[in-house]
Amino acid sequence: MIVTLTMNPSVDRSAVLATALTLGAVNRIADSHDSPGGKGINVARVLAAGGTEATAVFPAPAHDPFVAMCSAAGVPAAVVPAEGPVRVNLTLADPDGTTTKINAPGPVATPEMLDRVRSDVAALAAKATWVVLSGSLPGGVSAGFYADLVAELRGTGARLAVDTSDAPLAALAARFPSAAPDLVKPNGEELGQLAGVDGVELERRAADGDLAPVVETARTLRASGVGTVLVTLGGAGAVLVGGGDDDDADGEAWFATTPPVRVRSTVGAGDSALAGYLLADARGLPPAERLAWAVSHGSVAASLAGTGLPLGLDPDTFRATVRRLD
Repeated sequence: MIVTLTMNPSVDRSAVLATALTLGAVNRIADSHDSPGGKGINVARVLAAGGTEATAVFPAPAHDPFVAMCSAAGVPAAVVPAEGPVRVNLTLADPDGTTTKINAPGPVATPEMLDRVRSDVAALAAKATWVVLSGSLPGGVSAGFYADLVAELRGTGARLAVDTSDAPLAALAARFPSAAPDLVKPNGEELGQLAGVDGVELERRAADGDLAPVVETARTLRASGVGTVLVTLGGAGAVLVGGGDDDDADGEAWFATTPPVRVRSTVGAGDSALAGYLLADARGLPPAERLAWAVSHGSVAASLAGTGLPLGLDPDTFRATVRRLD
């Protein structure tokens, strides 16, 4: 079983615009859709649809419509009682795939809710192969919450993955190696945040075909205790460092791309990539195949409108090209 934690879940309201977004003008919606969202919930949906047992942990009032929405979407859930309704996030998608996100902050967490989250996740972790900590943190939660959880869950036997950004990511990095997870899944900018370098420059050079800085930066994270680094680079593909022989101190490095897609929305693409990696890992596939599954799932998600997820994707139908990096 794979457990995901989403501390700040959301109803993802996706609106596809008839024309490009124009500020200060009337913009017309061609189509709209509501789905249960939050990074960990997205991961759990893809995992469950791919045949891997998953449980999504998230805080919400017991009778919040969001809970029923998750059930209808096939998300096995462990709901932590919370105060205040689940937030609504709005994604506006232009016809060319440009997305504009407008995210609500969500309700403020209470100390009682945080204690319950810790105890529930720890109990589930004892039966899990992976625990995935992902997404933003609501008000009332310290930036070091994920770092604390990584340290607390180390003794459960589950492997730990973290996918977050900004202050929670910086707090995690500040606690390496004691809070170094088994897997991190940054994009280029977040890789820079983790390592204290210019992430925008990393992404620019990767887009130009120079992957060496990404690989070198990922290896600095491994030297700080992180097990595996999966870096998603949008249309430029993805890089995987580590995940193989534990005796390989630097970590073997792989790069993967997929055939070009028409990008309709990038929302959920990174979550789908992480889920693809975990699906392949659950099948005992080697690192190169895990990366291939990751980029295939991420690329298909980017080709779907709104928070479109590659549910039940056969990666062989959208085959990635993978090569080993020196």
